[in-house]
Amino acid sequence: MLGAVVSLGALSVLLTAVMLKPSGEGHGTHTQLGMPDCAWTASLDMPCPTCGMTTSFAYAAGGDLLASLATQPLGFLLVIGTAATVWGGAHTALSGVRLGPVLGSLTTKWVMWALGIGAVGAWVYKIITWGS
Repeated sequence: MLGAVVSLGALSVLLTAVMLKPSGEGHGTHTQLGMPDCAWTASLDMPCPTCGMTTSFAYAAGGDLLASLATQPLGFLLVIGTAATVWGGAHTALSGVRLGPVLGSLTTKWVMWALGIGAVGAWVYKIITWGS
């Protein structure tokens, strides 16, 4: 049951992304969901740490994986992870095989450090490419 809920939750994120038109600026797509403009961006004129994530998801959901990667590298990786979650949750729901222990063994401190460094790197990339 939990696998089905997880799978459907991840699928709903991807289906929402399909309905969005990616912003050509590389950020701001989230406003199509009724969210306000980013206060960080408005006050500092620089991208926030999650800047471009929704746009990256929208590009990937529309099939433009290169634009997704170029817009926000971490967003691209999260899209891949979300798609894998759809399939992993469905696999668990249909087969009863629990993937939690396997995934838990992959979350070592080194993996967590790599993810953290990757997140900071993606933000630095977004700052460097801001406005171009």
